[in-house]
Amino acid sequence: MNVLYHVTMPPSPLPTCDAVVQEVDALRGRFGGEVVHLYPGRTPGSRIPRRWWGLQRLPALRWLERQVDLHHVFNPDPFPFPVLRWLRRPVVYTVVAGVRESGRDEAQRLARRVHTLVVPTPDDLARLQGWSIDNAALVRPGLDLAHFSCTAIPAGQPPTLLLGSAPWTVEQFHSKGVEALLELAQGMPELHLVLLWRGLLVDEIARRVRARGLEERVEVLNRQVDVNQVLARVHAAVALAADETLIKAYPHSLLEALAAGRPVLVSRSIPMAACVERERCGVVVEGIDAHSLRAAVQRLLDDYAGYRQRALAAAARTPTLTGMLDAYQQIYKAAGVACER
Repeated sequence: MNVLYHVTMPPSPLPTCDAVVQEVDALRGRFGGEVVHLYPGRTPGSRIPRRWWGLQRLPALRWLERQVDLHHVFNPDPFPFPVLRWLRRPVVYTVVAGVRESGRDEAQRLARRVHTLVVPTPDDLARLQGWSIDNAALVRPGLDLAHFSCTAIPAGQPPTLLLGSAPWTVEQFHSKGVEALLELAQGMPELHLVLLWRGLLVDEIARRVRARGLEERVEVLNRQVDVNQVLARVHAAVALAADETLIKAYPHSLLEALAAGRPVLVSRSIPMAACVERERCGVVVEGIDAHSLRAAVQRLLDDYAGYRQRALAAAARTPTLTGMLDAYQQIYKAAGVACER
């Protein structure tokens, strides 16, 4: 079989550091296929309305369609891109981040244009079913966590947080909590930060770190790294978002942290927060501001040993990469595509 994978972000300078790219690469490893970018342009922050995305590639898409069996679209939310009307092969559409309560009309229009609408959480599936969408499916993101190990934090290591979801645009310094983390570090002299960057806005983060006098306590890793080694020297991972569509429902950085026995800090808006709260493997942050973060960090440190133990227990229940691929294989088959392993 041959799948054409559609992503709705621009090419990244460090593509292997992006969670969606990692998921698509895993699917390509099993099923084959190529990747196209519906996003117009090569840099984030396009002013072109979303309803036009992909139309600039329509002639190429129609030509590519002769060679593929299936289209698979990845997008943060269920948005009915008009370009989908012109595709003739079956379309599987994966909602990466989640489904807003206010998104009923768009989700229903999208569902009429695709074979299967895939969502990451049971709550999302229930919401779509409540909107009479009967071609929805649940697929939890799966990771290969075999090479992640739980190690003791080096003696004397100051409290250190790892941020893995770097901003794509300047506006996301606020909406992804980067500015709040820097403000928190400025007010907590004992706190250190490790920021995994993706090749974008490198000068901007360096400027903001210098402006707050945090060069000695904020480390920006703008390269591909062994995340397991980085996790070995931090106390927790953090993912923040002002809106549920900014970050994957289950951020890879948080799942990897749990596999390494590191608890997590996660915004209430991110769907994984419900799991973190239930499993008590981290702390849910109620706001994107330094005050909310400080309260969450203090709560984490007050019972750090307990949170760390529960993090490992939660990691044991993380969906596997094989399970995710098998679930998509069944969806592809239901779309009438023969899947050969």
